[in-house]
Amino acid sequence: MKHLFSLSGKVKGSSLFLLLMMLPFLFSSCTYNKLVEQEEAVTRAWADVETQYQRRSDLIPNLVETAKGHADIEGAEYERVINARARATQVTIDPSNITPEQLKEFQAAQSEVSSALSRLLVVAEQYPDLKASESFAELRAQLEGTENRIAEARRIYNEAVQTYNVSVRRFPNNIWAMIFGFDKKTMFAAEAGTEKAPEVKF
Repeated sequence: MKHLFSLSGKVKGSSLFLLLMMLPFLFSSCTYNKLVEQEEAVTRAWADVETQYQRRSDLIPNLVETAKGHADIEGAEYERVINARARATQVTIDPSNITPEQLKEFQAAQSEVSSALSRLLVVAEQYPDLKASESFAELRAQLEGTENRIAEARRIYNEAVQTYNVSVRRFPNNIWAMIFGFDKKTMFAAEAGTEKAPEVKF
């Protein structure tokens, strides 16, 4: 009987020891899974940002062709838009490793597109036939909607990055983040005059 109690105590002691040994592993596993989940949310949010910029890029050729068909706008205006679009589409980013430099280059390229589009639309205001065109009005409405979607996608991306970055920096997550290689992500920085989506007036 004495031996049974002794054996039972040893079993309980070894179980407790195993549990204590496994706690760090279980904790690290939970932390790792949470960081993976949050990193995937950042990747998904970035994909939405790219989708909205791609949507705008796809609208540009139709917008330019419609403008050409209704207005004798100087060719340089069209070229400015098309060239800015071409440069913007060449800037690609790996969502798993977005550096501040890459994001800055991406923002600069997209800002150039915004600027060229705004200039073209301001010039287009001088042409009554173009303003009266239903197809141009439809494209303009789509462009306005897309600019709003871009602003919203960027906001959601920044929120996802902020949530992830807080997890990466918070103790004791920061220890496991360092061990497993989870680094801080880069957020969109607000540019001067971009607190709200560009307003397109006709």
